[in-house]
Amino acid sequence: MPNSIPEAPAGGGSDTARPWWLGGLVVALGCLCLYGAFSLPQAARYAGIGPGLFVTLVGGGLVLLGLILLLQIARDEQFIPQDTEDASGGESAHWPAFFTALAAALAPIFTIERLGMPITAMLSFALVAHAFGSRKTVVNVLVGAVLGALSWLLFTRLGLQLGGFLPMAGI
Repeated sequence: MPNSIPEAPAGGGSDTARPWWLGGLVVALGCLCLYGAFSLPQAARYAGIGPGLFVTLVGGGLVLLGLILLLQIARDEQFIPQDTEDASGGESAHWPAFFTALAAALAPIFTIERLGMPITAMLSFALVAHAFGSRKTVVNVLVGAVLGALSWLLFTRLGLQLGGFLPMAGI
């Protein structure tokens, strides 16, 4: 499965080889983020910025990038991996790494209330590091635990309610 897009035939050929759907999907995801962002507060009293601001920025960025992608598709630019990207178009996806990263993204949904943010962050960090090829599990767990604990402490100092530090231990 090549990574490049086949060229359309000369003389105003078909647009079927162009991935219009991809640009449209990126714009649609941006619009979805913006739709959700407007139900969140854009500013807060304690920090000056609210949770809606970040979602608005991400949504706006996705819309902008989707429009740029659509423009590139309209110009019939080819999407070919470059040497600096360290990408090989002929290789198939590494599904175990993909599903490990997916597990890391889904872990907070199922664990944050029971285990707390520090342990959930530790688990997610270690899974993502493993998906990217790190086999230093103990180091990854320790780094994830430190980052999770520091994040919980920082956000708690800002006045955000993230639940208990370790809910299973009553802390």
